This record gives sequence, C-alpha cells and structure tokens, in this order.
Amino acid sequence: MEVKTPEDVKEDLYRRGKSVPEVAREIGVSPRIVYELLRGRIKGRRGQAHKAAVVLGMKRGVIE
Repeated sequence: MEVKTPEDVKEDLYRRGKSVPEVAREIGVSPRIVYELLRGRIKGRRGQAHKAAVVLGMKRGVIE
C-alpha cells in the first residue's frame, strides 16, 4: 500500500463526492482531526489522529 499525501486524500474525497465531516463520521473521529491532517498541521501519531491517518491511507499502522 502506498502512503497518500494530503492532496491525494483530498482528490479521493472529491472523486467520491464526500465531505470531510461525512468521512470523519464514518471513521468515528472529529472533523477537526481530519481537517488538521489534510492541512499537514498534525501527523497522526496517537489517538484519533492516528486512527484517521491510517484509515485515510496517510500512514501505515494498526488500529486497535
């Protein structure tokens, strides 16, 4: 699996017709977390940010 850039994820959302809040609800995290990941302000190292980054394909990892 190739790690996606924030731009890749934004393009995927656009192609699927999904909004950030909608995707955040599906993942079960705060929309703010997703926005911050897509802006590059957080890296997704722990907690909800880690979960969102893994699900969005922005990093390799395990969700427990």
